[in-house]
Amino acid sequence: MSEPALSEVLALQEDPPLRTHSRATDVIRLLRPAQWTKNVLVFVAPGAAHLLGHPAAVVRSIAIFAVFCAAASAMYCLNDTIDVERDRVHPKKRHRPVAAGRISPALAIGIALLLAAGALAGAWFVASWQLVVVVALYAVISLSYSLWLKHVPVLELGAVASGFVLRAIAGGVAVHVPLSEWFLLLTSFGALFLVIGKRTGEQATLGDTRAMHRQTLSMYTPEFLRSALTLSAAAAVTTYCLWAFDRAGLAQRGDHLVWIELSVAPVVMGALYVLRILMDRRGESPTELVLHDRMLQLLALSWAALVLVGVYG
Repeated sequence: MSEPALSEVLALQEDPPLRTHSRATDVIRLLRPAQWTKNVLVFVAPGAAHLLGHPAAVVRSIAIFAVFCAAASAMYCLNDTIDVERDRVHPKKRHRPVAAGRISPALAIGIALLLAAGALAGAWFVASWQLVVVVALYAVISLSYSLWLKHVPVLELGAVASGFVLRAIAGGVAVHVPLSEWFLLLTSFGALFLVIGKRTGEQATLGDTRAMHRQTLSMYTPEFLRSALTLSAAAAVTTYCLWAFDRAGLAQRGDHLVWIELSVAPVVMGALYVLRILMDRRGESPTELVLHDRMLQLLALSWAALVLVGVYG
């Protein structure tokens, strides 16, 4: 008797896919709405600049949030089409609509083009050509990642992290807020920490089959990922401290500024908490971690409360 195919072995190890297979449901899954949580980064720059109390700024921020939801979903549609064969040997991604054969690649590409056009048009409407440049740059880097950069170790980490940074920049561009160097560095190192954490979790989950899904995973040793994770976490925490204590870069809020300085505590605790999870070979999906881990949510709420009091108190 011949040995079973890898995909068949993985199928026996995982739960069966969901039974609901309507076209509308499959299209929604294709867009990955759970990933839209990343787009809340567009609110950070307006919030830190004390602008979320102004209706016009709130409307613009919500609009750019929707623009990036469309842009991100367009890239997910293209990525699922390009990676369809690799996704079919992944224990979870094989249930995605394109990999499972419930949505054709042609339809996925059509949806991607429609969403991309809508995102660029929306960006022009919200903040003219400046925001179009940011969204277009996000699309170019994302497409380059799907076609080439994801096969280049280290560079692929930077490509994915750039998506987070561009979201934060877009939030500032939409409401015409200049971004400080500490804010940009913080966003860059924080994003890199998340991406390296995701790779660490993927390597642990996929084991010996990791190269079949993501080629670069076979090029990273566990020691390299742990070192990179520690380095990026330390850099992110350091730059956050510099941002929080940089009075020249924040509006002078008198005694209220101390609350922003106190927000360093939940940031440090959050970084240590996530590091513990990742070092324990868990946390493949940062989005699922944020949505389901109660302790991490509590730390995030504590941080948000301190910053809001410091900025708006």
